Amino acid sequence: MALKLNMNRICMRRLGVPFLLAFLLCGCAPEPQPLQLHQIYQRDTLRVGILNSPTSYYIAADGPAGYDYELVQSLADKLGVELELFPSYQREDLLQKLDSGQVDLIAGGLAVTESRKQKYRIAPAYLYRSEVVVYRKGGTQPKNFADLTEPLLVPKDSSLAETLQEATQQHPNLNWQESELLDTEELLQQVEDGKIPYTLVDSNLLAVNQRFYPNLTVAFQVKRQQPVAWLLNKQADDSFWAVLIEFFGQNYQSGDLLSLEDKYFGHIRRFDYIATVDYIKAIEKDLPRYQPLFEKYAGSFDWRLLAAIGYQESNWRPSARSSTGVVGLMMLTVSTAQAMGVSSRLDPAQSIKGGARYLERMLERIPERIPMPDRLWFAIAAYNIGWGHVESARVLTERDGGNPDQWHEVKQRLPWLQQKRYYQNTKLGYARGAQAVYYVENVRRFYDTLLWVDEKKKTEQRLDQQKQMLNQQFGDMPPTDPKTEGNSKGKTGSK
Repeated sequence: MALKLNMNRICMRRLGVPFLLAFLLCGCAPEPQPLQLHQIYQRDTLRVGILNSPTSYYIAADGPAGYDYELVQSLADKLGVELELFPSYQREDLLQKLDSGQVDLIAGGLAVTESRKQKYRIAPAYLYRSEVVVYRKGGTQPKNFADLTEPLLVPKDSSLAETLQEATQQHPNLNWQESELLDTEELLQQVEDGKIPYTLVDSNLLAVNQRFYPNLTVAFQVKRQQPVAWLLNKQADDSFWAVLIEFFGQNYQSGDLLSLEDKYFGHIRRFDYIATVDYIKAIEKDLPRYQPLFEKYAGSFDWRLLAAIGYQESNWRPSARSSTGVVGLMMLTVSTAQAMGVSSRLDPAQSIKGGARYLERMLERIPERIPMPDRLWFAIAAYNIGWGHVESARVLTERDGGNPDQWHEVKQRLPWLQQKRYYQNTKLGYARGAQAVYYVENVRRFYDTLLWVDEKKKTEQRLDQQKQMLNQQFGDMPPTDPKTEGNSKGKTGSK
């Protein structure tokens, strides 16, 4: 117990002036309540209510992931306590947990609205998003609320519903409904499938889903650049809130916040409808021929990442050629093919094997101090323009005061390699740096889409297998005796 209390004092000292001020302020009260920060240390746990969504928290193939998840994990690590998550698909459920004191904060990409300002304490904003009305490409585009011919559906108890409630003051004839069963992602799929005409959504979530539902498109913008923040109980003291101010300030100054934003959203800002549709078609039509080869030669990489690079290089065409002399499915140069032991660049198996080896070699050249996934993005950029040019961009980044170990910093300077005033002072000179940035972002988009399609296919296969097993188990059973039908159903239901 003594050791734990000493550690708590050390951690509190590290939190600096904001915490001390909050401590003194709270100490002036006649009957001081236990500090929220002290309670967190006493239980040795940070309890977080988090929204289960593709932009906040979800379970990926290699474990928990999500923008908010990584942030709250970083906060727990800073405090030196365990992270306990309370995930939910419903915002209202999270708000109830915060009201009852079950959680210390809510993290879930929640917009800062007037009603939330009145009810909760707002942490520093860490993201900004716009709110847009979405419809299916090919349909009639509404230009404003007056053009909506059917009810506008949004999730129940969301900030989007609050936006529409506000909009009715200027548009009293606005017809909208709250869905209790469908979340934003499901409503987007309904628009893609043509089951509903439109919905209101935040721009970040739309960008994520356009990779899977390419027919989704913006009709018009309702709100621009709305702040997104975590929520705390308004009755709590200032101790934990002061920590969050320092936490976000340090993450912004270090560039970690921007790096995390780039990881989840940086590659999806640009959307190409035709390219996305063609890619999804190619996954169904062309990929099955080469998937076994990608799986066989992927090595330490996810085969779907290797496949994404292959599509970016050649659209999975083994006979592809370019004017610069690169050839094959993975578009290898003569020198790279020789170095990787490839005798025929037109042979799909050799090309994929050689491409995987070359990517591995690029990854090995990246300093190990650079964490994933930035290290991987650097390797993919090096696959495109060579490690020497990527290193030149890192040098330029450092000279410019940026962090050469963060991809989001270096990708801003890579295009400088096409400007004489910069490349004349580098070791290797001119390079198509802007192309390398575009290359990496394309690969990341292709990879995300393939992950989604592949996981969806696996889920469908599992459901088919379960259905077949049930049919085999019960398909040949004799007809139910009407006299015992009720009892039989009762027993089945009790299981």
